[in-house]
Amino acid sequence: MTGEIAHADRAHALLSASASSRWLTCTPSARLEDQFEETTSFFAEEGTLAHEIAELKLRKHFTEPMAKATFTRRLNKLKKKTYNDELLFQKEMLKHTDTYLDYVKGIAIGLSTEPYVAIEKRIDYSSFAPEGFGTVDCLLIAGETLYVTDFKYGKGVPVSAEDNSQMKLYALGAYLEYSFLYPIKNVHLAIIQPRLDNESEFTLTIEELLAWGESIKPKADKAFKGEGEFVPGEHCKFCKAKAKCRARADQFTALEDFKQMKPPLISDEEVGGILEKGQHIESWVKALKDYALKESLKGKEIPGWKAVEGRGSRVYKNQDAAFDELQNRGIDEAVLYERVPLTVPKLEKELGKKQFRDYMEEPGHVLKSAGKPTLAPASDKRKAITNEVDAAEDFN
Repeated sequence: MTGEIAHADRAHALLSASASSRWLTCTPSARLEDQFEETTSFFAEEGTLAHEIAELKLRKHFTEPMAKATFTRRLNKLKKKTYNDELLFQKEMLKHTDTYLDYVKGIAIGLSTEPYVAIEKRIDYSSFAPEGFGTVDCLLIAGETLYVTDFKYGKGVPVSAEDNSQMKLYALGAYLEYSFLYPIKNVHLAIIQPRLDNESEFTLTIEELLAWGESIKPKADKAFKGEGEFVPGEHCKFCKAKAKCRARADQFTALEDFKQMKPPLISDEEVGGILEKGQHIESWVKALKDYALKESLKGKEIPGWKAVEGRGSRVYKNQDAAFDELQNRGIDEAVLYERVPLTVPKLEKELGKKQFRDYMEEPGHVLKSAGKPTLAPASDKRKAITNEVDAAEDFN
């Protein structure tokens, strides 16, 4: 298999593909976010490390054959990465990156011709979004099909490839770069999210892709200029301006529609309306607190608030020495240690979903009870439930 070795530039464009669901909906948000500095976190750096391990495995298999010793040396170097002195590597990363590798290998094996493969490929889609570029995890081209795959290490919510704007922007850029070499007529998009056992795929023709690209040009131009209306919603979750955005603040604080409610008891319609406005308030308040704490630690005054030292934790300076001291003083060893069986979720994490399913669920070793009823938006895909008993059940 042929391919290329490219150390992709991870710098972000103003109209980044990963934020496209946001700037395509709320066009001024891109310029608004640009006022805030880039930040990171343990989970973000953990995801970056998982991507680097996946990249190493993909390169070894497809584009950069290397001796086992070389691969091991490079992998061990990645394993030592830390964030705030905390080790980022976890053993499960090897299993989850293998899942992604196996998926990409599965595509290649199923092809009738040897594919072109590019890993961590910088893609330019500026013909559709001003100065737009991004980095695709892996793309393959074989016959008349372009395959674009994205590895996501997060385990918050499943991400769908269906009409995914990030993936379609990658595909547009790839098509523009490679169409003069390959007769691309179809596009296959795939998002692999191993920690959620999520493999999402979506296919479309190149005509459909190009038509979509043309349709977003006006919005992309507005976004680049910082024009248009602010539209708060689900897409605000990862916006850097989410704490200070006035449109989002107005969304949660402007309840004029409910100020003059008559009679004294509000109606079910009003209950639904208030819940609709208030369902994201908790995450917004958390974002406000995070912002206020960060600014307070810089010495900036947030009226009515201040940064203080939280409750500390206690750890053993040297556990072995401490326990030896206790045993020398007559404390029974059994008091110092306890054996606790792994919980079902922890055991599933240790074994992996497939092995857990084969060894535990299918033989009937695990009982699953119904979850506690919870309120969800009407758009939620889960089936609605009720405590009402139908006539047949009541008769029985």
